[in-house]
Amino acid sequence: MKNKALFLDRDGIINLDHGYVYKIEDFEFTQGIFELVSYFVKHDFLIFIVTNQSGIGRGYYTAEDFNTLTSWMLSKFEEHHITIQEVYHCPHTPDAQCDCRKPKIGMIETCLKQYNVDLNQSWLIGDKPSDIQLALNAKIGKSIAISETRLSGSTYTFPNIQTCQEMITSIKI
Repeated sequence: MKNKALFLDRDGIINLDHGYVYKIEDFEFTQGIFELVSYFVKHDFLIFIVTNQSGIGRGYYTAEDFNTLTSWMLSKFEEHHITIQEVYHCPHTPDAQCDCRKPKIGMIETCLKQYNVDLNQSWLIGDKPSDIQLALNAKIGKSIAISETRLSGSTYTFPNIQTCQEMITSIKI
């Protein structure tokens, strides 16, 4: 049997997007993120993070900086009894023409090689058009845009994670 998955963008979804966040002291979790992800875990979803990290390619921080922050972030999820299966990231700049930078589906393809995921039964939560376009390109069943205005192609739109977390129980996942 295939698994349902929740794909989360990082900056703007898991943490407040202060621009090229790579230091623990600059990482601020969004209000309601642990409760929101817990709700999906309770409904037997595997949890993945898919994040563009062009700050690595631009030389703003190193892959080691990213890995250090990621380990710390994952430990905070574990403290809330949430296991993140994998964190997939694209370290390239937009002009690199790689296959992994959202909205291209390289990170999702890598996930499918490692995990038995039914994309049609899966969800993606993001805050940028490239996130929602990734969901469409990869044929992920439903998407949630966290935005003040509706992002084209999203299934649902909420102004912030807290509101999404409060409303998700009324949606059949």
